[in-house]
Amino acid sequence: MKILFLGYKNCKLHKFLSSKYTVVQTENKITFDDYRDIDYIISFGYKHIINKYIIDLFKPNIINLHISYLPYNKGSHPNFWSFKDNTPKGVTIHLIDEGIDTGDILIQKEIIFSKEENTLSKTYDRLINEIQDLFIENCDNILNGNLKPKKQKGKGTFNYKKDLQKHKDLLTKEWDTKINKI
Repeated sequence: MKILFLGYKNCKLHKFLSSKYTVVQTENKITFDDYRDIDYIISFGYKHIINKYIIDLFKPNIINLHISYLPYNKGSHPNFWSFKDNTPKGVTIHLIDEGIDTGDILIQKEIIFSKEENTLSKTYDRLINEIQDLFIENCDNILNGNLKPKKQKGKGTFNYKKDLQKHKDLLTKEWDTKINKI
C-alpha cells in the first residue's frame, strides 16, 4: 500500500506508517503528481484545503485526524475552543469530504485531562499523542475499511484561524496559559 501523508513529518504516526507501508509525506499543497499511484491519503496537521477532485477520487480512502471531539471545534485551534466554549474534549479520525472537519466519523475518543495537564500546551501535547495512538491501535481496521462511518450528530461548533485574534488577550502566556484562565 502506498500512502500520501499530509502534514507533520516528525511524528510517531509518520514513523509507524513508514515502517509498514510506502509513505510519501508533504506539508505543501498537493498537486496531481503528489497523488499518482497513491492508495490512501492521511491528513494530520495539514494546513491546506484539499481539492474536491482529489477528495472525490479517493473516497473513502482519504481521512483526517483532528484533535477535537467532533462535531465540536471544527476548524482551527480546536484545543483552545474546547476550553473557551466548554465543549467536549477529544480526538476524532474522520473521512474527508468537501467541508472542513465535517466528514463521517470512523473513530473518536473523549479525553479527560489530569490536574497536571493544566495549560493549553500540555493539553495540546496530550491530544496529539492520543490521536496518533488511536490511529496506530486501529490502523488495520481503518486502512482495510472495517470501521463503519457514522454521521456527525448535531451542528457542533466551527472556528476560523482569524477567530482566535478576538481572544488573544486570554492567552497571557501564549500556549502556556493555564486552562482555567480561558
